[in-house]
Amino acid sequence: MRYLGKLIGAAIGLLLFHNPLLALLFAAIGHMFDAGMLRTQPRLDVHGYIDPLFALLGAVAKSDGRVSEAEIAVAERLMGRLGLDAAQRQRAIARFNAGKQPGFDVGLVIGELKAWCGGRRDLAFPVIDMVVETVLAEGGVSAEKLKILRRLAWSLGVTEMDLVAMMAMKGYAWTPPGAGAGNSGYEPPRRQASGPDPYAVLGVPRSADARTIKRAYRKLIGEHHPDRLGNLPDDMRRRAEQRAGEINAAYERIQSERGFT
Repeated sequence: MRYLGKLIGAAIGLLLFHNPLLALLFAAIGHMFDAGMLRTQPRLDVHGYIDPLFALLGAVAKSDGRVSEAEIAVAERLMGRLGLDAAQRQRAIARFNAGKQPGFDVGLVIGELKAWCGGRRDLAFPVIDMVVETVLAEGGVSAEKLKILRRLAWSLGVTEMDLVAMMAMKGYAWTPPGAGAGNSGYEPPRRQASGPDPYAVLGVPRSADARTIKRAYRKLIGEHHPDRLGNLPDDMRRRAEQRAGEINAAYERIQSERGFT
């Protein structure tokens, strides 16, 4: 428990002003410091993720041997959705090409993305979602691409079940390695007319009770609410809004099937 600010505030009130009421007032101000309410947060560089992101996309695309037209198209669409100007676009292309080179240090750019996210899962998910687009660009997923994706997720504090949910939202079925006997770690895409599996989206088993489902929903919607993102590019905000919408839709579908409110 943080209490130093309260103690200092109370001491100022008593020792300098000899007034119990002022001691309480300064203690309250000290409490706000303890709680972080009056601390200045470092300003987020809203474009600080672009260089390492596009380098990582190049490495992901090249990891299984060759970069396909579909993977290049994903990178180009992403540049457009992020609203990159001419200079930023050229830099992103250069970083993408750098990521394709033999011996490229994937760990370095993952570290840069980790530093940019600063432990915030609400920033980590849009970043991972952009990488997932390249991973899934060709329809299937190679072991090499999946390895990089899982390494990124682990570094950013995103669990295997979170990845299962992200792929479920895109209509892909995936079971983490070791989750079942004889499991290879990835199942080919299985799109269903009824949409993504709502239980996979919420990260709960079908046997989960209503309390567990509600708790999972509240946790997810709290983490992915777009209002938490602040001043970020529109594409990242749209991704957060889409993910929040998928979470709401999954919960409403389960509510309808189970008959609880």
